Amino acid sequence: MKTFKIIMVLVLTLGCLTIHAQQVPMYTHYMNNTLVVNPAYAGSRDALTITALQRQQWVDFAGAPITNTLTMHMPLSNKHIGLGLSLMNDKIGPSNNTSVFVDYAYMMQLTERSKLAFGLSAGANIVQTNLSSLQLDNPNDPSFQNDIKNHVTPDVGFGVYYSRECFYAGLSVPNLLQSSYSVMNSSNASTLIEKEQRHYFLIAGALFKITDELAFKPTTLIKETAGAPIQADLTGSFIIMKRLLLGAMVRTGDAVGGLVGFDITDQFHIGYSYDWSYGLQSGMYNNGSHEFVLRYDFIVFDKRQIHSPRNF
Repeated sequence: MKTFKIIMVLVLTLGCLTIHAQQVPMYTHYMNNTLVVNPAYAGSRDALTITALQRQQWVDFAGAPITNTLTMHMPLSNKHIGLGLSLMNDKIGPSNNTSVFVDYAYMMQLTERSKLAFGLSAGANIVQTNLSSLQLDNPNDPSFQNDIKNHVTPDVGFGVYYSRECFYAGLSVPNLLQSSYSVMNSSNASTLIEKEQRHYFLIAGALFKITDELAFKPTTLIKETAGAPIQADLTGSFIIMKRLLLGAMVRTGDAVGGLVGFDITDQFHIGYSYDWSYGLQSGMYNNGSHEFVLRYDFIVFDKRQIHSPRNF
């Protein structure tokens, strides 16, 4: 049963063999993990921003995804250039994917309170699998005879990001190249394990002031890739006394959940979310997904240079 669950996770998440589906990790705190999705976000917070996120998906489901990301980005002193670094590790059953990307953004000041940025990212994905460790009903299945050891493939990404004090929107393709991963079986024949698909992302968010102590923050992340239905994350959060965030989310065809966040200081934010999967009957086999996020803004320039709050 444990092996069956691991294989089920691989099929649903990686899109092995001839199946093409969503392959990139999902994040309930996507609004706090924007650099992973869009390189044009680099430098947009007028600070050296470091964000750490961990997602434990489908708790108690053997072999379920565990994703860790670490991002850091900042503007340069001329305020037109933003640089970033994105690190990600995604472990799914016997498969492990690590990525390292450098992000570059060029920011144009459209008006006193609005900016448009174009971003590029370049880096590599490092894939490892340990398929031969699985206990199979058919031990001679050629798809599981050999492993992938530290297979490194380069990749590049592109994004556009528009921002104002109380609104943002962006389009991106963070992984432009479509790499394939194959292994040689005992008959010296090549077996396709995985083929990456290009993903397209649309992000948007706004902040509406209700009173001096209450604001409403809707955000969305829309994902599209060949061979899979378009998926949208829709989140609505209330910000209370400019410190406490309480929100709810729905991921179409997949999950519903809640978020909580707190600004310990003007620079230090912590957050937690829980979501429960209802799609593909996966909710029958797990106890939901947990996500934790920490973000800190190091002010590297004079605070007088910051013309707007860092709402996003």
